[in-house]
Amino acid sequence: MTLRIKPSTKYCRWTPLLSLSLSLGVLFSTVAIQAAQLPEGLTWQTNSSDPIFSSPDAQFGGTYRTFITSFPQTFRLVGPDANGAFAAWTRSALGLVDRHPNTDNWLPSIASSWAFGDDHKTVYFKLDPKATWSDGKPITADDFTFMIKMMRSKDIVDPWSNDFYTNEVSDIIVYDKYTIAVVSGKPRNPDELMDYVNLRPIPAHFYASPKKDANGDGIADDFVRRYNFKPEPTSGPYYIDDIDKGKAVTFKHVKDWWGYENKYYQHRFNVEKINIKVIRDQDIAFKYFEKGQLDSFPLLRPTLWHEKAVGEAFDKGYIHKAWAFNQAPVGAGGIWINTAMPLLDDINVRMGLEYAIDYDGMIEKILRNDYVRKPNPMGTGHGDYDNTEITAPKFDPKLAASYFEKAGFTHIGADGIRENNKGQRLSFAITYSTPTHTARVAYLREQAKLAGLDITLNLIDGSSMFKFVLEKKHQLSFHDMSNSKIPVYWQYFSSDNANKPQTNNFTNYSSSQLDELIDRYRSEFDLNKKYQLSRQIQTLINDAKVIIPGYMVPYAREGYWRWMKLPKEMATKQTESLFSSNGFMGTFSTFWIDEEVKKETKAAMKSGKAFEAVTIVDDRYK
Repeated sequence: MTLRIKPSTKYCRWTPLLSLSLSLGVLFSTVAIQAAQLPEGLTWQTNSSDPIFSSPDAQFGGTYRTFITSFPQTFRLVGPDANGAFAAWTRSALGLVDRHPNTDNWLPSIASSWAFGDDHKTVYFKLDPKATWSDGKPITADDFTFMIKMMRSKDIVDPWSNDFYTNEVSDIIVYDKYTIAVVSGKPRNPDELMDYVNLRPIPAHFYASPKKDANGDGIADDFVRRYNFKPEPTSGPYYIDDIDKGKAVTFKHVKDWWGYENKYYQHRFNVEKINIKVIRDQDIAFKYFEKGQLDSFPLLRPTLWHEKAVGEAFDKGYIHKAWAFNQAPVGAGGIWINTAMPLLDDINVRMGLEYAIDYDGMIEKILRNDYVRKPNPMGTGHGDYDNTEITAPKFDPKLAASYFEKAGFTHIGADGIRENNKGQRLSFAITYSTPTHTARVAYLREQAKLAGLDITLNLIDGSSMFKFVLEKKHQLSFHDMSNSKIPVYWQYFSSDNANKPQTNNFTNYSSSQLDELIDRYRSEFDLNKKYQLSRQIQTLINDAKVIIPGYMVPYAREGYWRWMKLPKEMATKQTESLFSSNGFMGTFSTFWIDEEVKKETKAAMKSGKAFEAVTIVDDRYK
């Protein structure tokens, strides 16, 4: 059976959340001051009228079994190595407010209501007095005022946080235990303002009384080492219950979680435990899935969906398949060129690289045209922020060769690879993170030879790869960053972050012109002017030829055992995964496990009984 869900109306592409550092709600900071008097005449608002997107049929219980390809470098939320793939799990906590994935309206979360000040900088929040940490301690104003102390501290060794929480959020005002105001560092339009003041609290009691605090800022001098594998309590529905170092991480549901008082969290986060096993090879992980040892498996890769996700378990309906399109924004990425490396500081070399990399051919030949070419190196789906005049370069080995010749690579060696008059070969390594990408990068390597370019493959598995790139040891890096509602540029292209480890300036590129535009962009209040600045910045980035735009995957596609259940409308506009394969909040966690169906399925497998084969395609948001 193939069920196809058709759209009843057409939808515009949604404009989306802030970057990897901000991917699951922006982490913001505060300054504690004496209790103040609330201004009069505030108009308090909340939202209880938007439709729910979970299912009242959901059942609670069971253990969801999934996997990661490498054990995390740290469980800290900030500091060195905290920005890796596992951050999607560790940052699955709640902020003051949430967003509805279909209407884009603000929803209550830790704050039950909010009010805007007249200065375009201040938002007032009433905290839900029922909100507690996973260890049972109440969430109060102190946990918000503690955030600035931590995020501004040099002890956390996090330059991005130090800057952001100093310049973008200027203050928090405490009125009582459950009433605060957050003040932006500059005036902002209402929608953008809420994004910037949507703080995620930090449990002050967890970090209290450090033994080593020479500078007296309240943060342990050995913060990075002390908390490297010590997860903090969470405001969200799951906490880390067990760590089998190098092998597995288990999350457990918070007992009597306070969030279920909120209608938008009801019938979500339904499993009692989530067991995340480290399986370093995705093909081996797929075999675990076929044997029923994993409950679901992402089938984004065309070879999986079209070739491997077949056979008896699928034909007999034990395993179902689902393909749900989305309108989620797309982050920056493709191939990042490290301009601090020899030869890559030459614009002609970078121009040649752009035309020597055959992304379109790779999408057609290797990816069956399931993926889509990213038009802009900084991503897409941001509405008027996007410069739609920018298009991805087409593969043209002759044009690439002409730029390489301008860079001095005029001689072609016996192996077909260009050399300059110093005997240097035109050869660069592409760093990537998973063996599943090897065929893709290998295709690019073979095509690049047509322009006299040699590409070597530098596979560094999992979180170690991102650490390697953060430390700027790469020449070319094959990776994408997470999406953002409003494009961010400072972390990627500010001079403050160039040639520094543990920053997201992966290209080590910066210019005074870019710095000026980025500073203006960060402080601009007028939306139309901000849109214009964004498009100008994207033009300069594109002209610098430091990111070769890659591909995007505008859907979630997964296989799952028939005991894994989804709502009737299984996906939202923002759904990028149907199950918790990339954190709790990013999937919206609307699935559940039907234990009776699980027993039924296992009995059927023993007896040979078959069910109807199921493939669901939801293209409402295509």
